[in-house]
Amino acid sequence: MGMMWGGRHPKGGIGGGGASPKWLVLLCIGSFCFGMFITNRMWIFPDSRKETEAYAGKEHQLQHLELLNDCEQKSKETNVRAKDILSQVSKTHDAIKTLDKTISTLEMELAAARAAQANSLNGSPVFIKPVGEKSEERQKAFIVIGINTAFSSRKRRDSVRETWMPQGEKLRQIEQEKGIVIRFVIGHSATPGGILDRAIDAEDAQHRDFMRLNHVEGYHELSAKTQIYFATAVSKWDADFYIKVDDDVHVNLGILGTTLARHRSKPRVYIGCMKSGPVLAQKGAKYREPEYWKFGEEGNKYFRHATGQLYVISKDLATYISINLPILHKYANEDVSLGSWFIGLDVEHIDDRSLCCGTPPDCEWKAQAGNACVASFDWSCSGICKSVERMKDVHQRCGEGDGAVWSAVF
Repeated sequence: MGMMWGGRHPKGGIGGGGASPKWLVLLCIGSFCFGMFITNRMWIFPDSRKETEAYAGKEHQLQHLELLNDCEQKSKETNVRAKDILSQVSKTHDAIKTLDKTISTLEMELAAARAAQANSLNGSPVFIKPVGEKSEERQKAFIVIGINTAFSSRKRRDSVRETWMPQGEKLRQIEQEKGIVIRFVIGHSATPGGILDRAIDAEDAQHRDFMRLNHVEGYHELSAKTQIYFATAVSKWDADFYIKVDDDVHVNLGILGTTLARHRSKPRVYIGCMKSGPVLAQKGAKYREPEYWKFGEEGNKYFRHATGQLYVISKDLATYISINLPILHKYANEDVSLGSWFIGLDVEHIDDRSLCCGTPPDCEWKAQAGNACVASFDWSCSGICKSVERMKDVHQRCGEGDGAVWSAVF
């Protein structure tokens, strides 16, 4: 028995144990399947990882795009807010300027009322009522234009009436619709009620376009006339601007209105063609300054002031002149006097060269280029040379057109 067991050992299983071939086959098949499973896992895993990475990359891009969109949206919102803030700042600045002008105007009006009351109590009225105009409460106006004239200048006045100054019903209409008041400014002769005064009375009865001053006319009294003109104008009209212009100067009213409208919110403005001419001390000189010594050494120049053919001042400056009329010093030249009254005040000097264009071809070229002038005259004549003969020609070649002032917005 023992030999028979031992004799079967070589044919037995592995490791001395018996195992049938069926189990060996099953073991091999299982090993093969397990190996295939492991291999497939190794092949599939890298592809899955790539897909995962690609998905993560797309998700990151989407997040980045969302961030960019958020940034753009926030940037737009920030720009809108910034514009709103700038707009509010601009509105606040304009409101402050308007308030400053209002306060200044109220202060000036209060001072003017006190001065008028003092004059009334002292029995020394400063003004006389213009012929043909009723004494009443001050009228509101945009611009008051005083055309400085003399007894001998009837033909000059007619040349102005026939060109740039409205007449008759249109003169009243421009006051009502545009707030532009235009008057020839003149005082009285040394013998009140004489032939010169009666001639002006008759002319005023015909045209109703004069402002009469309590002032004795005279070439060397122009500074005093300027003072009284502004004071009288302020007493009659509550205007934004007061203008003095000579009767040999051509004016485009529409351009004048649109130009001044840009300065409406400013409290104290002095507008004209600014200059600083030499102080003439020589005897016999046309514009000699007897008080030349007040301006320093010989050869000095005047302070900055507007040339006398046309200049503009705002309401508070005209009111200032009215209040301080008795103590404002008068120099030989009225344009110098006006400039001196504003020295030491907080006044904005505006140099506007459109107020002093030359006559054709200068003003004509500028009009053709779209830069039409407010006023035109010849420097060599301190006005339009031979204005009676040439005013119509200047008006035709350099005028803005008769309908311009009516369509202008200001």
